[in-house]
Amino acid sequence: MKTPKLEDPDMTLDMLMSNWPETIAVFLRHKMLCVGCMVNSFHTVVDACQEYGLDEQAFRAEIHDVIRL
Repeated sequence: MKTPKLEDPDMTLDMLMSNWPETIAVFLRHKMLCVGCMVNSFHTVVDACQEYGLDEQAFRAEIHDVIRL
């Protein structure tokens, strides 16, 4: 299976954390309950940021920083 594109708006949180486990620290730093959540295979970064009232661009920048792209 080929690695998804990080910028894919439809990528689920489950896929994100599976492909780049270092991103888990970003979710935990924001006290997000997405890690291990049963709906993370349906939610996207957009969904999570809306749910937690986070700025999506800033959150994505943090994701990029830990992945070091």
